[in-house]
Amino acid sequence: MKPPHAAHSPQTLTRPLTLPNGSVLRNRLAKSAMSEALGTYDNHATPRLVTLYRRWAASGIGLLVTGNVMVDRRALGEPGNVVIEDDTDLPLLRQWARAATDQGAAIWVQLNHPGKQSPKGLNRRNLSPSAVPFRPDLQAFFDTPHEATEAEILDIVQRFGRSAAVCKQAGFSGVQIHGAHGYLVSQFLSPHHNQRTDGWGGSPEKRRRFVLAVYAEIRRQVGPDFPVGIKLNSADFQRGGMDEAESADTMRALAEAGIDLIEVSGGTYEAPAMTGVKADKSGASATPKASTVAREAYFLTFAEQLRQTVKVPLMVTGGFRTAAGMNAALDSGALDVVGIARLMAIDPDAPAALLRGQNSPQEVARIRTGIPLVDRAAMMEVMWYTRQLQRIAAGRPTRPRESGLWAFLAAVVHSGWGSFRTRRLRA
Repeated sequence: MKPPHAAHSPQTLTRPLTLPNGSVLRNRLAKSAMSEALGTYDNHATPRLVTLYRRWAASGIGLLVTGNVMVDRRALGEPGNVVIEDDTDLPLLRQWARAATDQGAAIWVQLNHPGKQSPKGLNRRNLSPSAVPFRPDLQAFFDTPHEATEAEILDIVQRFGRSAAVCKQAGFSGVQIHGAHGYLVSQFLSPHHNQRTDGWGGSPEKRRRFVLAVYAEIRRQVGPDFPVGIKLNSADFQRGGMDEAESADTMRALAEAGIDLIEVSGGTYEAPAMTGVKADKSGASATPKASTVAREAYFLTFAEQLRQTVKVPLMVTGGFRTAAGMNAALDSGALDVVGIARLMAIDPDAPAALLRGQNSPQEVARIRTGIPLVDRAAMMEVMWYTRQLQRIAAGRPTRPRESGLWAFLAAVVHSGWGSFRTRRLRA
């Protein structure tokens, strides 16, 4: 028997969804967050973000989740991140929000802190729950972090709340906490990254204390009627990382606390399962199971199990390719919102077709450079697609067949220059 909220329409994707706080998404299709890197080098929003989100909203999509917006200017994930610490950029933030809401789409700001997951040399120093380095083959790209102090932890919690309050003031429809993919919230949840023995680590309950504190502070500052969601890993797919059982317990705790939407994803930079690439114990990439490919969604089985105990709306992102696959997943009752991301970078009009029951003429494919280390870490699943977003934001057509190697070389030059300019501006 399907749960009460499961839909039965042949085109379930087009049905509206009412969230627990009463706000409504016009349909079940959402753009999951992708890093745009369209901020200035001193981390302010730009008109290019307005152009990009206006284009996406025109596609008819129900929900747009922005790329990771940082809550601390001292802690960037990459050059060009937007940082929201105060209301300095309020006029442009309002334009960004209206680019979507004026066309009927909801737009949520994804709030993030990178923790240790920041390119070497970008920040003066990086912090994490514990001073655990990256695996050896990635240490050329990422510094070993210092262990966060109690005061630093509490400061970051407050910053999440303040950033969310500014987003509400600017007219965004909601916010999403980025608790996945190896960033700071994810690091606190992981037994591998969080080896503390104080009140912030040492047991599953203490490891999830940080994310619950972040949610509580956001809710305190935005009130009960403003949507607050979270993106969480089903698992880290990394030796010693968070497993599915602990992840499910965290999601249940957040549901009990009042979260409005949980987006299910998985993996980290060291094991990028969110791109369809899972790592074996040596760190080498492995091909997804045929059954996973056939069902399209990478994390659907986890969502089905979670649905038995969590009634908060669930969004699943990763692997969806066809309108039929999306509608079948929704009809199963395991999820309430379908998330797509990379497809929107090569076909910004894809939602219009999907909502008609048709497939996009474009297809997401693995981007390869021929450089084993780069390809194993799936670095181009961020870099290559970020370049496509920048083309849309400039009013230019995308390049679905752009060379992975060329994009990598261009991204390295851009990142190096961006890191240099960012450090100079903060000197």
